Amino acid sequence: MRALVVGWIAVPALMFAQGSGLDLSKAKLRNPAALTERAPDVFKARFDTSKGPLVIEVHRDWAPIGADRFYNLVRNGYYDDTRFFRVIDGFMAQIGINGTPSVQQLWRSATIKDDPVKQSNKRGFVSFANAGPDSRSTQFFISFIDNSKYDRLGFAPFGQVLSGMENVDRLYSGYGDGAPNGTGPVQQKIQTEGNAYLVKEFPKLDYVKKATVEK
Repeated sequence: MRALVVGWIAVPALMFAQGSGLDLSKAKLRNPAALTERAPDVFKARFDTSKGPLVIEVHRDWAPIGADRFYNLVRNGYYDDTRFFRVIDGFMAQIGINGTPSVQQLWRSATIKDDPVKQSNKRGFVSFANAGPDSRSTQFFISFIDNSKYDRLGFAPFGQVLSGMENVDRLYSGYGDGAPNGTGPVQQKIQTEGNAYLVKEFPKLDYVKKATVEK
């Protein structure tokens, strides 16, 4: 069942020197190991999406390692201009592959340890996707329904949708899952081609315009 949530393959992080073509606006993301600030005990992350605003309230005591990772990603613009590439009716909406391949490559192997599962993957709860033990990185999903059956597989919720769940429900789901289970994007191609691939082949995907930590 775990393959229903993720399907990426870990690769070594690439090193980028000056002149490599890395988008300067993403420069702060080029060193994952440096983005380890401790998150507040409770904070709100606002996602301005193509369907409207979404606010996620994060509780660090639910999953401290995951909360810290999410906090650093949001604060440093990782999710800006990022697509909800896997939206499955009656299941969940998944996001978290950066649209700039050179940035994404740096984060693919920047995994974090697992947190114990203290909350349940109910409707509106938010968890990082994983591909096995200690493999969480940047992808997260929002449950459309009660997905508590995934609790035993180690998916530890770190937050829940505080407002805007109606906008999550409206995310475009026409492509379904990725191949071979649906007609959605191939994750490997998102990793290597980024938004250029998604905009060309899957233009109806909804996306995050900007994500910020609310003051």
